[in-house]
Amino acid sequence: MAAGGSGGTRPSETVFTYGSPGLKFGPGAAEELGHDLRQLGAGRVLLVTDPGVRAAGHPDRIADRLRADGLEVTTYDGVHVEPTDDSMRAAVEFARDAGPFDALLAVGGGSSIDTAKAVNLLTTNDGELEDYLNVPVGRGRAPERPLLPLVAVPTTTGTGSESTTICVLDVLSLHVKTGISHARLRPTLAVVDPLLTLSQPAGVTAASGMDIVCHALESYTARDYTWFDAKQPEERVPYCGANPISDLWAESALRHVAESFRRAVTEGGDGGAREGMALAATFAGLGFGNAGVHIPHADAYPIAGQVRDFRPAGYPGAEPLVPHGMAVALTAPAAFRFTYESSPERHLTAARLLDPTVAGAEGPDVLPGVLARLMRDVGVPRGLAEVGYAVTDIPALVDGALKQQRLLATAPREVTPEALAEIFAASMENW
Repeated sequence: MAAGGSGGTRPSETVFTYGSPGLKFGPGAAEELGHDLRQLGAGRVLLVTDPGVRAAGHPDRIADRLRADGLEVTTYDGVHVEPTDDSMRAAVEFARDAGPFDALLAVGGGSSIDTAKAVNLLTTNDGELEDYLNVPVGRGRAPERPLLPLVAVPTTTGTGSESTTICVLDVLSLHVKTGISHARLRPTLAVVDPLLTLSQPAGVTAASGMDIVCHALESYTARDYTWFDAKQPEERVPYCGANPISDLWAESALRHVAESFRRAVTEGGDGGAREGMALAATFAGLGFGNAGVHIPHADAYPIAGQVRDFRPAGYPGAEPLVPHGMAVALTAPAAFRFTYESSPERHLTAARLLDPTVAGAEGPDVLPGVLARLMRDVGVPRGLAEVGYAVTDIPALVDGALKQQRLLATAPREVTPEALAEIFAASMENW
């Protein structure tokens, strides 16, 4: 466990929680979806995906197989890459008009899975999207009724959304990312088939892979669950802090990243590398979906939400975009230098898992250095300036990150506006 304590007058927490979906993993696992959905009592299924994934052919092949297995399938392919409040409302409206359904099937990356979570919530419970968005952006309402079974089939390796209780979106009017967080949003079953990731472009593999890295690192370095004040049962949230179970998943994810990430980017047809990254994504999701993430993810929301004209390789569409995994990675080296003092050995252990050649190295720059070299090798920008930001943008970025208090509460050090400004400033140029 990391060192530290709550420092308050209330007793410290002694309980941690752990939740996960059912999991089916391996090449060919997607061929069994008809059986899986029937086991969940499904007859009418809404398949949620995006245009790019549908163009690759996976959703239609899966839908045809489900129909051959006797299921009725309706496909919605209007998911927005990096979903917005508008795109999610459009998906909900489609589902309300085309339904009712008795199960949802998400086929795609985190955008498709997150959109399916929102559709599931808003077609089974009263209210509108803004009612459920996290405070302070939304009202933080909790669902009152059970959701439908949701089966998540990731076609990218990174988001871990198939394992988590979170859906993330851009609120266009506020130029900020936020989300909905509740245990009922967690998919019922995650079906992870590495064969579906073989068509993932190198740029998407790189950005998504950095999301895996940061999921594992942030959950591993998060505030320990015993640092929090003791909670009443009704106060417990999915992100409970670093704990012995989440640590195991994070460590294993980092080992798989070290073995497979670079090969998955440079040799996209390497089945072993793709399987290794699929395992890493799943393991990291099982870890951070319970421990939580902190500063890099909080910083990523305004970085993605305030983008002006950056267009990354490998992503379809003409709109400016900083992919989520890339946005998370941009401030990660500086963020982990800031958090180093909370648990030096934990940061050094994580660095050694990612890069065994740094064994014996000491100090706050070891993990940032490992991350900077990894980002260079996979072709991810290593500074905010490379995606169009300048020093004059720091106040707005700080303000956006401060809105993510649900995430910052999990950081192992107090995160002040001044600390965030220093992290953003240190992240402007290449490490």
